Amino acid sequence: MDYKIPDIEKSFEGTITENLGNNEYVIKIDDNEHQLKILEMTSKGIEFILDQNYHRAKYLEQSTNEMNLVIDNVPISLNMNSHFDKVVYKNTGGGGSGSAALSLKSQIPGKVISIAVAEGDSVNKGDVVCTLESMKMQVAVKAHKAGTIKAIKIKEGNSIAKGDPVVDIE
Repeated sequence: MDYKIPDIEKSFEGTITENLGNNEYVIKIDDNEHQLKILEMTSKGIEFILDQNYHRAKYLEQSTNEMNLVIDNVPISLNMNSHFDKVVYKNTGGGGSGSAALSLKSQIPGKVISIAVAEGDSVNKGDVVCTLESMKMQVAVKAHKAGTIKAIKIKEGNSIAKGDPVVDIE
């Protein structure tokens, strides 16, 4: 997962490389390995030991791709996975060979916040079709191919499941 901290020109790649059990992990941040032990994790925050140093992070809020935290009494905003929209686009057929499919299907569950197209509209591959809210994040669902909107299968305010058709594109 890619995390970017605003006002800092550096981004870093963080991954879990090994699960040691008992809430202990080996994580890799850029090219450096670190020992992580999670002491307590709740919906309000996390207490952990990183390389034998105690830390406490409190979650303040999370929006589209950003999470606001207070780590050891220092406020920080993280831009999590700046490629999230590309991941969703790829998984809706935009990056794969299955782009000939008629129906654009949702790859995530969520609530329909807005619909950006109408029946009969022409769309290009990658155009925003609708916006979903999932896990307090707003995600643009993009057309998997160019064509004309034949049918809209969703309504604003309704919830949809992963795999539900969003629109038909001819």
